[in-house]
Amino acid sequence: MFDCFGAGQKASRRTFDGRSWRADPRTREAMFSTFPIVRRLHELLWCLDQAIALVHNTRDTAPLRANCEHVLVLSNQRPDQLRELDVDAEFDRARSILIEASELARGSRGTAERNPHDGHRLYPGSDLMGAKLAKANLCGVTLRGSVLIRADLRSAQLTGCDVLGVDMRGANLSGADLGGAIYLTQMQVDSAHGDDAAILPAGFSRPSHWSAR
Repeated sequence: MFDCFGAGQKASRRTFDGRSWRADPRTREAMFSTFPIVRRLHELLWCLDQAIALVHNTRDTAPLRANCEHVLVLSNQRPDQLRELDVDAEFDRARSILIEASELARGSRGTAERNPHDGHRLYPGSDLMGAKLAKANLCGVTLRGSVLIRADLRSAQLTGCDVLGVDMRGANLSGADLGGAIYLTQMQVDSAHGDDAAILPAGFSRPSHWSAR
């Protein structure tokens, strides 16, 4: 499965006014070069929306909403304008308020390192490729930007764990509680392995390649 955050519909229906890429090679080339940009902008919109949900009861969400509006305006630009856009700069611009929302939501649980497990230090940007983290308590841990490729996360607890930008390709999430993971995306879930015992956030789809218990 591939999560485009609604960018496919935006690109085809609005950016290209419903024109079909199948009939016109020039439209196809332009659409295929523009779509990744729109997808990343929609990913950023999704993260900002998650941040608003995290702090709406405790903090003025005006800065987050203003950033959302800014990114939405960018996503509605013409194809030639979109191709000139520095999307990485837009993520950098939003990073501080996404981090602040995460810290507020995690409260006292939000520490740089919590409950080191099996000798692994847990902090933003950790290299945890293949790490053995089965049954680990990762609640409130900040793993933002970490590498968890092929990590063993069976039955791990990730409530309040910040997984913004975490690479979960091939990770084993069987039985893990991801229901309250912060900034978790469907794309991360789809790239991992798991089973029907894993707990996913509301609105997420269980990947078809996940196994039954």
